[in-house]
Amino acid sequence: MKKVMIVEDEELILQGIRNILDWEALGLDVVHMAHDGCEALQMWEKEPVHIVVTDISMPEMDGLTLLRKIREKEEQVCFIILTGYDEFNYAREAIRLGVENYILKPINEEELERQLRETVQKLEELDKRKLQYIDEKTQWLHFLNGKSEKEEYDKFEKMLELGKGGESYHAAVMKWNTDELKEQKLTEVLVELKNECGLKIVHLPPDNLLMVLADGEMDENGVLEYFSELQNRMESSYDIMTFIGVGSSFHNIEQLPEAYRAARKLQKYLIIEGYGSCISQKQIRSRKTEAILMDEAQFRKYILKKEKEPAVAYIEDLFIDNIRKDASAGSLYQTAVKMAVLLQDIKKEYKLESDRFYDLPELMETIFGADDILGIKAAFISEITEIIECMHEEDSQYTPVVRQIMAEVQQNYQEDMNLKTLAYKYHMNASYLGQIFQKEVGCSFAQYLSDKKNGIAKDLILNTNMKINDIARQVGYLDTSYFYRKFKQCYGVSPASLREMKKY
Repeated sequence: MKKVMIVEDEELILQGIRNILDWEALGLDVVHMAHDGCEALQMWEKEPVHIVVTDISMPEMDGLTLLRKIREKEEQVCFIILTGYDEFNYAREAIRLGVENYILKPINEEELERQLRETVQKLEELDKRKLQYIDEKTQWLHFLNGKSEKEEYDKFEKMLELGKGGESYHAAVMKWNTDELKEQKLTEVLVELKNECGLKIVHLPPDNLLMVLADGEMDENGVLEYFSELQNRMESSYDIMTFIGVGSSFHNIEQLPEAYRAARKLQKYLIIEGYGSCISQKQIRSRKTEAILMDEAQFRKYILKKEKEPAVAYIEDLFIDNIRKDASAGSLYQTAVKMAVLLQDIKKEYKLESDRFYDLPELMETIFGADDILGIKAAFISEITEIIECMHEEDSQYTPVVRQIMAEVQQNYQEDMNLKTLAYKYHMNASYLGQIFQKEVGCSFAQYLSDKKNGIAKDLILNTNMKINDIARQVGYLDTSYFYRKFKQCYGVSPASLREMKKY
């Protein structure tokens, strides 16, 4: 059954709409009844619906604003707008925004039922087209993975319009950042690429595109130059981030699966090259495969001495400075796994427990799920910070005044705190208090306060949908740009970049 939400600020009308129809007979289930746009949006975020029947004029948030906000999240939600005679300008705007229809008040039961039936029919047709689309993509994946029968090859050859005269082709696979690519923009990208002369494309959901280029007389360098230029054009025109792996050449449909798999294998180099890169097999043949040296003993000392800054600098050096463009993806993953195991061993050895820690499987999933080195680096810096903070909390050697100050930070971190006011509060010399805090905690009070703010901000970024500006204010930063600077100093990535990496 399709889910429905009714939004109307007048309770009598709201209940009337709910009761005048046999919704179940229409194949519909009314799961939400809201009194304004704000309440409706909150309900939709908890449980999305297929159809929204909403009044236009409401307090807090009107129906058109609700329409825009939901469409930003899901473009295929259907809207039926309720409007009065004196709100026709709103109705025209609603039609421009793509509502299914509008109904004039007082509501006619038969008209509402008719429009709901039409909307259900439209949704069912969309579902059928999606199933046909998915079936076609499944067949393509089956073929490209070498699992189709020879008798089926002609079908794929015709779909790509490949010639039979021994022409030369090149296969490439484009991967895009799905966080930045909404369905409407994706459609625009696919339409433009389909019109590209000499290029055939197959969309392999959710985030891959097979591109077949009739390369004519181009050599491997010319093909790479072509796809690099195409990538630059797509990224600048549509503000998207892509990565392209260019596979081997082929001459007939039977050779396409092998060429596709060669291009697909290159996607593991996204972790090193990052989005915005276009690479070929020729470029990675000389990549170094030896392991990257890691001084485990020295890194372990930084952790056990609770020296956060040297530990973070070591991670920066290991994963940024030592992973050069000529490294192999295997070398990077081997180093990252060794680091993950080392951190796990430290937590076990010192019996450190925190609900903020990754367990080893989660950290491994983060490593192999990250899109680039920055994602891996951010995960390790976050884990190191939590380990050191946990070791501080376990340390019972703090003097009472230092413990009081740490408790004060825990409770009032969002306030404008400084060592001078705290020294006055505890009747101590500010310079002497600063020396005690530095000696016992291992960092300055300002650094400790900053780390606490940024740690809480990190949790909010990863675990809530709060806006970055609101998070900055929540943790006590009135200047958002200053918050960005301090957060990046702490974790090595900006708040916005960490939000994009939310998958881990």
